[in-house]
Amino acid sequence: MITLANDSFLRAARGERVERTPVWVMRQAGRVLPEYRAVREKHSFLDVAHTPELCAEVTVQPVDRLGVDAAILFSDILLPLPAMGIGVDFVPQPVLERTHDPAAGVASLRRPDPEADWKFLGDCVHATVAKLDGRVPLIGFAGAPFTVATYILEGSSKHHSATRRFLHSDPEGFRELLFFLADRLAEWLRVQI
Repeated sequence: MITLANDSFLRAARGERVERTPVWVMRQAGRVLPEYRAVREKHSFLDVAHTPELCAEVTVQPVDRLGVDAAILFSDILLPLPAMGIGVDFVPQPVLERTHDPAAGVASLRRPDPEADWKFLGDCVHATVAKLDGRVPLIGFAGAPFTVATYILEGSSKHHSATRRFLHSDPEGFRELLFFLADRLAEWLRVQI
């Protein structure tokens, strides 16, 4: 176990008393930091998310600049999808290579081999923990099954009409998709742990 210089986030998560409320900010490595924008001028989103040194750099930037009490792994909820057979790109917003046809069922989605397909993720976590050098904890990152399901069913949408149609017309098929995604996303989180 690593001894942390600042473990206030972990103590608060365990329900212990802390001197002050710990601070971390979702998407803290985003557009607000000039250091992040400089990295993104040279590298695509996917390159940063898949390259351990780059991922570690942008994950740790807010710790260095803002003094947050925890780092959150630079990632995206769609990154597990290519290993399931759905390509993803960010140009600049998320774009899926194809959406999932509910009629095909979950059998049409690939079951990833976490050690092989998501090796980059474990490598990114190890590089980030090393770069944090015991200063603060690292928070993992994953999407919720329902949210990921909406993306694979219809891409980016404000109305989720395809998702709602599937949910109402085939509740058992929708349930099967959610359970499939829950299992895959649990594997994604286990790689991070």
